[in-house]
Amino acid sequence: MAELQDELHTTTEVGELDGPAAWPESEPPPAGTAEPELEGGAGADPLKRARALLTAHPVADGYSGLPWALRHLPWFDLELGERAVDTDVPRLREGHVGVLFWSLHLPEGLAGDRAVGATMEQLDLVKTVVHAHPEGLRMAYSTTGIADARNCGRVAVMLGPAGAAALGDSLGILRCLHTLGLRVLTLSGASWASEAGLTRFGEEMLREMNRVGMLADLSGTSEATISRVFAVSKAPVLFTRSAAWALRPHPANLPDEVLVELGAVKGLCLVPLTAEQTGPTVRDVADHLDHIRTLAGAQCVGLSGTYDSGAAHPQDLPDASCYPHLIAELLSRGWTETDLALLTWGNVQRILRGADFTARSLQQRRKPSLARIADLDG
Repeated sequence: MAELQDELHTTTEVGELDGPAAWPESEPPPAGTAEPELEGGAGADPLKRARALLTAHPVADGYSGLPWALRHLPWFDLELGERAVDTDVPRLREGHVGVLFWSLHLPEGLAGDRAVGATMEQLDLVKTVVHAHPEGLRMAYSTTGIADARNCGRVAVMLGPAGAAALGDSLGILRCLHTLGLRVLTLSGASWASEAGLTRFGEEMLREMNRVGMLADLSGTSEATISRVFAVSKAPVLFTRSAAWALRPHPANLPDEVLVELGAVKGLCLVPLTAEQTGPTVRDVADHLDHIRTLAGAQCVGLSGTYDSGAAHPQDLPDASCYPHLIAELLSRGWTETDLALLTWGNVQRILRGADFTARSLQQRRKPSLARIADLDG
């Protein structure tokens, strides 16, 4: 185990790439050490300071609906710019986005073999689009791949989340999708992750997700499922599109007690930039980030643009180029560079490394599960 830890932590990662201004994601600055000062100093224009910070600590955007949006376009060029969607390479660069998770979610109504097939088509589309835009985009499957893409001046693209329907209730399909690059699976909508919580097969599915290195996305799941996943999962868990229920009641938003519990298990809540879940202004989004940071901690909050998902977005945040406006708002509220570096970049890197470490450890002790839903829940 010591050798495995050494291997994971000696790989060139985000802290090394960010230069001397960036503290390691899991540690605060040493006591008595001054906060690294952004370009222009504390009195500089917040937007200029935001851009300087994002140059060192780019955004890890936890959700993009771009794949499904692109299916409806007869032709597009993301490197030159594509105004028919919210996301293209020029706007990703203007927004200082370093890595983007491309959703494989499907329209409601697809189930069974149709859902499995449609998810495979989505996965193939993502890889085809990325390979067609080599000057701006690069596929990544780990934090090492993200670092490589950043070193080459590309935006890293990761696969996920996909919906649970994509599995067809099969652990074998889960493993196949992971081999093809899927890294996040949304549990909501699965028969084995219902209002009553995880079934026996659901717990076996979660254990196998831990074993292969697939992150569990709990946005939209019941509190019973959330509680059980927190108890069973050996790897970090995340919510790809959840804000604070106390500020804006919404089915996917989290009540305060869940946010406190999330902080205790060191999970991650990615706040969506949608008017429906967070409110109509950039200040509303910042209120949610403040609230979640207070209850769960700075290491448990991140960002989810949710662009190209069909949702309306707050003022000043209409597309992927607008992250500096949000960071400027947070700077004006007194967020430190350390906390902002965790928000934009460090926290996503932490849970990806955590899932990878857990998977390598479990693979030494646990064989692939051959369980079927009929065996455990029948």
